[in-house]
Amino acid sequence: MLQAVRSGASFAAARDRHLPGLAERDRRLAYQLAAGVLRTQADLDRVLALATADPRVHDVLRLGAYQLRALARVPAHAAVSTSVELARETAGERGAGYVNHVLRRLSRDAGCGMRDAVETHPAWLLKRWRMRFGESDTERLVSWNDTKPPFTLQPIRWTSETLRTRLQDVGCGVQDAPFGAGLRVLRGKDASRIPHPAQFPGYTEGAFIVQDPAHALVCGYAAIPRGALVYDACAAPGGKAVMLERLGARVVAGDARRDRMGPLAHTARRAGVAIRLTVADLLSAPFAAGALAAVLVDAPCTATGTMARHPDARWRIAARAIARAAIRQRALLEAAACLVQPGGLLVYATCSLEPEENSDVVTGFLERHPEFQRDALAGTVPAELLTGEGDFQSLPQRHGVDGAYAARLRRVR
Repeated sequence: MLQAVRSGASFAAARDRHLPGLAERDRRLAYQLAAGVLRTQADLDRVLALATADPRVHDVLRLGAYQLRALARVPAHAAVSTSVELARETAGERGAGYVNHVLRRLSRDAGCGMRDAVETHPAWLLKRWRMRFGESDTERLVSWNDTKPPFTLQPIRWTSETLRTRLQDVGCGVQDAPFGAGLRVLRGKDASRIPHPAQFPGYTEGAFIVQDPAHALVCGYAAIPRGALVYDACAAPGGKAVMLERLGARVVAGDARRDRMGPLAHTARRAGVAIRLTVADLLSAPFAAGALAAVLVDAPCTATGTMARHPDARWRIAARAIARAAIRQRALLEAAACLVQPGGLLVYATCSLEPEENSDVVTGFLERHPEFQRDALAGTVPAELLTGEGDFQSLPQRHGVDGAYAARLRRVR
């Protein structure tokens, strides 16, 4: 998994490619190791002084060090010996000897306070968050990102009560998600883990989709009128498209990347929703001007609001990536505006926490387009999730859900 991430794959793609063939216990451990290394990579690299190590054993050393520092249930001798064997396969006897020396030293240190918590995010990002949120809020945000995220289901073909009952019947703990947006699945009293979604009752029948409350709440905030035709322009993997259809809209779901249409089609098919799919680049005007009652632009972003789910994301972005993302987002919003008919809706959304990708994009757009104005509807989401301008904003450290942003705009002429 780590090799795939180093080669440019996302953590989610690496997970989905490499974990299915493992036994359940091994799958859980592999996920924990890979995600843990990615979350704590900066600190591991500092402790290991990797500048002097053979690049072929960098991740071997990180895996061993992570087990020594973070997984108390893994005996130190096991962490060292398995890492040495892996180094031998990767870099020969010299590499194995180096790994053995470094990890044995670290093993001794681990018993003398080396398991203490350290910063697990890039310094520039922590500085940015401290300036915006303050020290306490930033600490809570980092803690959220460094913990395995909650697991939430949104009922689709089954009612919430039916889904709750059936989950409890198979030994799962269930509680309402924050703001009533779905059901959180917990380990039952006799279970050591939460099963894979495909093992839940109702999976094949499309009883639910896996979706964080924040993203379901964005769909409620959008408040697309029942029967209105909405184009979800950046739709993959399809969760918001399914929720919009469930809330009564007629949905066309598009994405510019053909390779993302498979997961989108699978989600729509399993959920049994009447969604039309298209491979289309929003920047190429896939519909006639003024043809649509509503357009949702769930824009590609730096995803700083979902770093708990994507532990590699914190190391994939640099400060300049936020400005680059905003350029793309402005272009997508401009293209989408042309498709909206007078009186229609334009909904802009991201899973970023950064103002440059959120309110700044929207405010700049409205300055250039007086024919649009903010038009949030009262009562669609709790007031604590609304900014002073009426936009939607969820923050993990305050609301216990993914970070997400949305603005609801109406074309008034």
